[in-house]
Amino acid sequence: MDFALTTACSREIETPAFAMLCFSDEPPSEETAGGVLKEMFASGEFTGKANETAVVHRPEGMKAQRLLLVGCGEKAKFTPAQMRLAGGVMARALQTRSIQQAAIRLKRLTCQPAMLRALVEGLITGGFEPDQYKTEKKNGGKLLEKVEISSIEITPEMEAALEAARIVGEAQNWTRALVNEPGNALTPRLMAERARTMAEECGLECGILDEARMRQLGFRTLLGVAQGSAEPPVMIVLRYAPEQAAADHLALVGKGVTFDTGGISIKPSDGMEKMKYDMAGAAAVMGTMRALARLKPPVKVTAFAPCVENMPGPRAQRPGDIVKTFQGKTVEVLNTDAEGRLILADALTYAAREGCTHLVDAATLTGAIAVALGNLYAGAFSNHEGWQQRVLEAAKAAGERIWPFPMDADYRELLKSAFADLANIGGRWGGSISAAKFLEEFVEEKPWVHLDIAGVAWLEEAKPWMAKGPTGFPVRTLVELARNWKPGA
Repeated sequence: MDFALTTACSREIETPAFAMLCFSDEPPSEETAGGVLKEMFASGEFTGKANETAVVHRPEGMKAQRLLLVGCGEKAKFTPAQMRLAGGVMARALQTRSIQQAAIRLKRLTCQPAMLRALVEGLITGGFEPDQYKTEKKNGGKLLEKVEISSIEITPEMEAALEAARIVGEAQNWTRALVNEPGNALTPRLMAERARTMAEECGLECGILDEARMRQLGFRTLLGVAQGSAEPPVMIVLRYAPEQAAADHLALVGKGVTFDTGGISIKPSDGMEKMKYDMAGAAAVMGTMRALARLKPPVKVTAFAPCVENMPGPRAQRPGDIVKTFQGKTVEVLNTDAEGRLILADALTYAAREGCTHLVDAATLTGAIAVALGNLYAGAFSNHEGWQQRVLEAAKAAGERIWPFPMDADYRELLKSAFADLANIGGRWGGSISAAKFLEEFVEEKPWVHLDIAGVAWLEEAKPWMAKGPTGFPVRTLVELARNWKPGA
C-alpha cells in the first residue's frame, strides 16, 4: 500500500473516495457536504459510533466521487488505539466497494505523529485478506492500493512516523500470511526456507540448527516432541547487530509448532484444522526481525524459533516418557499435547547461554489463557517485575493488550513429579501459570517475560477492522520494545 502526505484542502482532492472521521458527540456543521451529513445525524442514519460507516455519493462542494464516513465514538476518548481501528475499518469498507484509491484529512486532534502512525498501521492491517489460496479473490482481488493523507502541516516527525508505520504494518501482515499457511505448505524445513529468504532480503544473519546439530547440543526435549513426525525439526536463529550496540542483548523466542495434533494425547478433531496457527509465536518473532532490520534499533536482537510438528507416529513420544532438557533437568511428559513448553525449554536455555541478557517469548501455549482473558488480552508472566513493566509499556504504546499474571513460588508445586525433576503439566487449576512456571525453570535467571498469545493470535470471526484468521500479535509490541530500548534491566 502506497501513501502520500499532502496539505491540500479536503474540497480540492480528486479521489474515488474521501474518508471523514466522525465523532458521536460532535455532529458535522451545516456546510459539510451541503448539509447532508447533518441530516444523516439528525435522522439517526449515521450516528458516529465506533466502527460505523456510511457512504455519500457525489458530495456537494467536493471533488471526491464518494464521501466515506467512519465512526470513531466519543471525541474525548479518541486515542491512537481507536485511530488504528478506524484505519482498519476504513480500509475494509473501501475494499468492500472495490475502491483502490482514497484520501483522508487529519485535523488538529488527529495530525500528531502517533495518530498518523496508528492510522497507517490500521489501513495496512485492515487491507490484508487471508485468501492466498483462493482462486476467486474477495472483491475480485481489488485491494486498497494508495491513500493520500492530508494534514494541516507536514513535519519530519510525521514523515518518519508514516515510514515506521508502513514497515511495522507490512511486517505484521507478513507474519499473518505465514501463520495462515496450511501445515502441508509450511513444515519446519519450509519455515526455515522462508526465514532464509527473508533474512537475505533484509540483511539479517540467519542460522539453521538441523536435527543432527540439535542432537549434538543435547536438545532432547525439543527432539522428543518432533520424533513422531516424518518432518525433521529445525531451530531458526535470526540475528540483528547494529554497529554501535548497547551491552544488552534482547532475545525473542517464538513457539513454532507448524502443526499440532496433540501427539499421542491427541486433540479432538473438531477445530484441529486451526492448529496450523500453533507456530504464531515463531512467525511473530520472525516478522519482528523483518521490521527491526529496516528500523535499525540501537540494541542487539536475536530471534530463536524452534520449529517442529507434533504428530502421533509410530516413534511418537508417549505419556510417561522422561526426557532430559538441554539445561540438564529431567521432565516427565504426562501429556504430549503440552508440547510447546518442551520445545521452548531448550530454546530459552540456548538463548540465555548465547549471551542474551533479556528474554521475551511468545507462544500459543495454553487454552487456559483464553478461558481467563477471552480473546482480548494476552497474558504476561515474568520473573522480573521491572522487565515485565517495560514490556507492558511497549504493548500499551503499540496498542496491543497484555495483562500480567502472578508468578508466586507456590505455583511451582503444581509441577511436582514422583519420577523426574518436574512434570510438563500442572493439573486443571491455574494452567497458564503452571505452564509459565515450567518455562521459568529454563531461563537461567535472566530477566524474562512469557507472552501467552493463544487467545489473541487468531480471530475466530472477522471484525470491521480486520479479517478472520491470524492477527500478527505481538509484532507491534516487540518492535516497540526494541526501538525504544533502555539500557539495563
